[in-house]
Amino acid sequence: MASETNFDVQAEFRALTERSLQQAKQAFDSLLAAGVHAASTAGTQVTKAQTGAREAGELAMNFAERNIRSGFDFAQKLARAKDAQEIMALHADYAASQIAALGEQAKELSGKAAELAGQGTR
Repeated sequence: MASETNFDVQAEFRALTERSLQQAKQAFDSLLAAGVHAASTAGTQVTKAQTGAREAGELAMNFAERNIRSGFDFAQKLARAKDAQEIMALHADYAASQIAALGEQAKELSGKAAELAGQGTR
């Protein structure tokens, strides 16, 4: 009888061990799948962020180029001015146009930043 009891205990222990191993394997497989999905999602987000950052940088560089060209144009007009009154008028026009341009540029950059922030939450 003692050997039958040992056999039953060993069989129950083996069955318990098998179930535990199967559950551990399932948990590991689920964890691994979640990790692969997270890595894939992160890679996609990094790619989107890089693209968005590059686009924002290009936009900022275009704005800088426009603003510098505008400054040179203003300087050329100043160099050709005939009197102080014309200089004052040129300055007023330049200041007004730059304020408007900077406002539009700020709106565009804000829109790009909002777009990038929205990509990070998807």
